[in-house]
Amino acid sequence: MGYSMPTILRTLTVCLALLVAGCVTQEQRTAQVQRDVQDMIQVYGPGCEKLGYKAETDAWRDCVMRLSTKDNLERYNRDYYVNCVGHAGFLSCTRF
Repeated sequence: MGYSMPTILRTLTVCLALLVAGCVTQEQRTAQVQRDVQDMIQVYGPGCEKLGYKAETDAWRDCVMRLSTKDNLERYNRDYYVNCVGHAGFLSCTRF
């Protein structure tokens, strides 16, 4: 039983991705998350303060997270053209 070339390439790609992912240490992942959080605070923190949230409160943090999520969703949806066909109950959508 032979394997097709796309199947072999897909398997090799997955193996390579797992190998590379295994090279990242927990400390490196933690540092990246901390950098991401600091970036969100710098970008969205002043806006949340202007909206009336006191800095470093739970409501302010929630505002920062909501604004970041909103921008990420808008960026994700803007970068792709979505085409859906079907009817309520069954929809088939593709992204270009």
